[in-house]
Amino acid sequence: MNDPAGSARPVGADAIRFVDDFRDRELSLALVDRIRPAAQRIAAERGLERVAVMEVCGGHTHTLFRFGIHQALRDVIEFVHGPGCPVCVLPRDVIAQCVSWAQREDMIVATFGDAIRVPGHGLTLQQARAAGANVQVVYSPLEALETARENPDKNVVFLALGFDTTMPSTALTLLTAKEQGVTNFSLYAVHIGIIPTLQAVLAEGAQYLQGLIGPGHVSMVIGSQPYEFVARDYGLPFVISGFEPLDLLQSLNMILAQLERGEAKVENQYARTVTSSGNAAALAAINRVFRPEPRSFWQGLGGQTDIGYVLSDEFAEHDAEKRFGIDIATDPLSVAEQPPECDQVIMGRLSPPDCPHFNKGCTQDHPLGALMVSNEGACAAWYHAGAMATT
Repeated sequence: MNDPAGSARPVGADAIRFVDDFRDRELSLALVDRIRPAAQRIAAERGLERVAVMEVCGGHTHTLFRFGIHQALRDVIEFVHGPGCPVCVLPRDVIAQCVSWAQREDMIVATFGDAIRVPGHGLTLQQARAAGANVQVVYSPLEALETARENPDKNVVFLALGFDTTMPSTALTLLTAKEQGVTNFSLYAVHIGIIPTLQAVLAEGAQYLQGLIGPGHVSMVIGSQPYEFVARDYGLPFVISGFEPLDLLQSLNMILAQLERGEAKVENQYARTVTSSGNAAALAAINRVFRPEPRSFWQGLGGQTDIGYVLSDEFAEHDAEKRFGIDIATDPLSVAEQPPECDQVIMGRLSPPDCPHFNKGCTQDHPLGALMVSNEGACAAWYHAGAMATT
């Protein structure tokens, strides 16, 4: 385990090996006691009420609540919830198109569980399934490929979504389908890259932040190098973190140490898993199967037109958009169907309990937007934590 003082060291023979060690209460309290006065000093020097730190990944948001870190430090650290929830930026046009396909007798739409409850223009995929549409919840794209093998008379479309984290498994599944000649398997690719997403968020709100906690799972794939622009262009500390309480506390401590030294650089707290260059095999699969292409329909990202991936020409025969066509009229303005506050939460400008819809018109049973649907959504984190009353 890295030294709680904040300087990363290689994992050795006496390193922490078990998950309980990453949740050690005494070490956690020691780090809280170190973080609190440092944050107070920095806030006082900069004329701030609190030090604002964005946790990019929704998985980090849930750890902050689950283990009481948010509650313990909320008077000195303003935790800004970032855009790292792929379901939360999923376009309604995409959901509507998948519903349309799933209602066809000859098609099955397969996707992850979070996606089936995301509002479309009308029905969610869950509601469409209840009404008889062919919708399957899967835990991996390989499961969707198996469905295609078992149903040769159906065209199976896998709704391939997520940040760089899920792109390798999608790519490897498609390579398998191509090699095995499974011609009734297609992808509706709506993957999104974390780097252009961060660029979109920081371009409009970097002045409100003092540092960022970087996503661990994405970084396992892409490495730490791609984040250098955060420190270089925006002068903000960026620390890639693991997902356990001690990971996040140490990452906060590392950010504060940079601020006290007047530094801004990318550091890797999650060195036991993340390297500087990423996973070469995963990146090779991504680069073969996908190519970047402008997409302007993301929820809450300010109409950015340079964020997204589609299948490369080599895999056109497995591209659902090309094979079956898009019969839902896409309109960038249609994303406004969800409350405008959703966009502000995604961009880190509004905390969920400050939204007028939170836990009123928008609940887990009746979500108005994907932020309340997804397990990684900021609104769902607040809702489940029972921390909605105060910030």
